Amino acid sequence: MTTVRRAVLTLPAAPLGPDNPLPALRAPAGAGAHAVDARTLAELPRDMARGLGRAPLRSLLPTPVRDGYGRDRTPADLDTIVIENDRLRVTVLPGLGGRVHSLHHKPTGRELLYRNPVLQPAAFALNGAWFSGGIEWNIGATGHTTLSCSPLHAATVRAPDGGPMLRLWEWERLRDLPFQVDLWLPEGSDFLYVGVRVRNPHERTAPAYWWSNTAVPEERRVLAPADAAWHHGYDRGLNRLPVPLTEDGTDRSYPLNGAHAADYFYDLPDGQRRWIAALDADGHGLVQTSTDALRGRKLFLWGTERGGRRWQEWLTEPGTPGYAEIQAGLARTQLEHLELAGEAEFSWLEAYGPLAADPATALGDDWAAARVDVEHRLETALPRAAVDAAYTAWREGAADAEPESVLAVGSGWGALEVLRGGHVLPGTPFPESTLGPDQEPWRELLRTGVLPPPAKGAGPGAPLVAAPWRDMLETAPADPSTEYHLGIAQWHAGDRAQAVRSWERGLHRAEVRWPLLYCLAVADWEDGHPQRAAERFAEAFAEHAGHGDHEGDEAVAAALGREAVAALLATGRPGRARELWARLSGEVRGRGAFRLLEIRILLAEGRTGEARAVFDEGFEVADLSEGTEVLGELWAELTDEPLPDAYEFRMRPS
Repeated sequence: MTTVRRAVLTLPAAPLGPDNPLPALRAPAGAGAHAVDARTLAELPRDMARGLGRAPLRSLLPTPVRDGYGRDRTPADLDTIVIENDRLRVTVLPGLGGRVHSLHHKPTGRELLYRNPVLQPAAFALNGAWFSGGIEWNIGATGHTTLSCSPLHAATVRAPDGGPMLRLWEWERLRDLPFQVDLWLPEGSDFLYVGVRVRNPHERTAPAYWWSNTAVPEERRVLAPADAAWHHGYDRGLNRLPVPLTEDGTDRSYPLNGAHAADYFYDLPDGQRRWIAALDADGHGLVQTSTDALRGRKLFLWGTERGGRRWQEWLTEPGTPGYAEIQAGLARTQLEHLELAGEAEFSWLEAYGPLAADPATALGDDWAAARVDVEHRLETALPRAAVDAAYTAWREGAADAEPESVLAVGSGWGALEVLRGGHVLPGTPFPESTLGPDQEPWRELLRTGVLPPPAKGAGPGAPLVAAPWRDMLETAPADPSTEYHLGIAQWHAGDRAQAVRSWERGLHRAEVRWPLLYCLAVADWEDGHPQRAAERFAEAFAEHAGHGDHEGDEAVAAALGREAVAALLATGRPGRARELWARLSGEVRGRGAFRLLEIRILLAEGRTGEARAVFDEGFEVADLSEGTEVLGELWAELTDEPLPDAYEFRMRPS
């Protein structure tokens, strides 16, 4: 009999810490790593080019940046939900994006996933904190979801076969869409079934994105039913290449044959069954398959060069085996977004399980024969017709079923949207009981037409930016707090001039000025006025320092100080930058990100020996962004010596 139960998993973990208190007005930090240059875009198929250009993120609003974590790990108890039958044991982390941490095949004793032995956040999600390993559910926009380290709602539901099923659901805020992930193990099955639904409850069309990312040990051969793939590295290109051999005869189906980090999006023919597998030297491993709606398949590898190896070590601990990712998505590539019509949905079914192939064939030189052998064994283990039938049974008989026993609670943002819009979402309730302090001012705006101001001397609360909320803000009494939030909503809508006017109006009467000064500084920077922006960043920092103690003040001071020092340095004022840096607390100045700023100040002052000493002493920037090359660039200003391994995070050829 299949069971679903709560459990606890203890891992060495770095705490997430506080969210960044400043509104996320800018585009994601790693957006450039996924860009495509204009020449490449012009040469792509027309429908692919349209998907690449559809609804790019101008900011991360309304979600916060999550950069409060560090690198110090201590044992922590993580709440899990375990789904188990006589063949598989599945461990899910509902408080961390619903990640499947482990998929254990009981008859063979094999772990089918790469299971990270630590929980170490790193800056790979669209909004910061993310961790590696397992199976993750990515919704929103190109990259790892903003929910990577956030709690989801979780409950038991009746599966299509009458057994227990785990439902995970939330309201994704970047695209303003609710979604659900249903996981169940049919009795006696070697495969985990996953039904996914993304709904658009609005009248307008919404951009849609989904990729299910599965980490597997990198000492594998990755097979998919394609003879070509779209290759995307970190050099802004997207090129269609043959699979599996390169021009020099290197077999790119083995992750460890790649030198540099890269994506390979397999070009599956129309009508082809959707699947991807990762097999070890004995022909054993994991296979993922789905109904046809989940079109794309991808291999991500870190590469064997120093940067890729350093990232692998950074995300776990030294001595841990590396991993690659096999992925499945709605579009051909992760750079594309689809259109989801108003009051419509995307839904599909995935299946994950063990596969045993003939190693001589599946790992042999004949790619066509290897694919045929793997697909034949998949068909024997789980026929394509069975997957289609399971999808139909789930979508028609279980997807709308109401939850029975609540196992975990997510955010209150979905409840607020349901309260505002009156949305009817069978199977995914967002009850008012989940509303919390972040949502309370907005519920009051909805009820009375007035947005309550924050407590005296305190900073503003979390923003909302969707058009209905913006409309309510425009008609609410125009106090400084309302002008602040209205400006953020206007900024998100692309009306930047009006946003600046709202912030300027609020600034004239504001008691707490730093939030509005910060927003105006970002606007100045984005509009090409860096000198004025730097002054406003510095003024926001000084203005915050003049207020009394409030919860979260240290996080505000650190965030404003980091912005102000960087802006002053960028505009050629190292003296002002040092003065401001010195006003930060010793604990803040000791963090890796601020040691990096210290190096930049010292270089601007011509004190290269002292800058080199900071490198030699050693530091770690906990929220180092994917694709960043700043450490190598600063090192090159100091010396011609090779960059030490500890600072080597470059993901493309030098």
